[in-house]
Amino acid sequence: MKKLIVFDLDGTLAESKSAMSLDMAELLEELLKHFHVAIISGGAYPQFELQFLNSLPLPDELLQKLFLFPTCATSFYQYQDKIWKQMYSEDLSQPEKDKILAAFAKCFETVGFVVPRRPEHGEIIEDRKTQITFSALGQQAPGSLKKKWDPYHLKRLEMIDILRQHIPEFEIRTGGSTSIDVTKKDIDKAYGIRQIEKYLKFKPEEIIFIGDALFDGGNDSPVKYTGVNCIETSGPTDTMRIIKEIIHKHAQK
Repeated sequence: MKKLIVFDLDGTLAESKSAMSLDMAELLEELLKHFHVAIISGGAYPQFELQFLNSLPLPDELLQKLFLFPTCATSFYQYQDKIWKQMYSEDLSQPEKDKILAAFAKCFETVGFVVPRRPEHGEIIEDRKTQITFSALGQQAPGSLKKKWDPYHLKRLEMIDILRQHIPEFEIRTGGSTSIDVTKKDIDKAYGIRQIEKYLKFKPEEIIFIGDALFDGGNDSPVKYTGVNCIETSGPTDTMRIIKEIIHKHAQK
């Protein structure tokens, strides 16, 4: 039976907004010799380049077995003719974006969140075309700061409750360690798995998903209800252990 290994990115293959390690890249290269691999994350394609692709120099025959699904699979990139081609993109319209931004403004006023005039660590509100993302400290904030801001998701869950009062027609969820992602309705990691099944022609029993947020309320948790095999990881080091086990079991067959 052919197999597809699907990974989350932040907190699974790499630390939040950090480049993937050389050791992880070497393991993925070995994994791609035996399996197809897909990456699904809330990050946009440029973040995939910075965090993932730039750390993964691979021959064409392996890149052709790798598939990228940024912003929870609202876009899909496939390696063809020596470049990464966008196969589809479900962009938000400008009126939709304006409505989402207005809802964030009302939410900030309610909870007392002040957007700095000159954010120290990048944009607080980012337009990812298919998704609007709020990052409390900025996209490029150090991981040590991010982990302290909302470790139990309480701040963001309060903000999400408020946002849902203003824009119930959109999908709103936590992402990463300080983010809130807003997309069209019913867009989550389960939607991403369905897109993967549709475009890559894999059946649920042929897919293994590995992510760090499979707990209830985590942004990976919808995958648990898709019928695919799910493996929770505590971080990149644990993911490396899981990959080694998968490769070892395959070699024993």
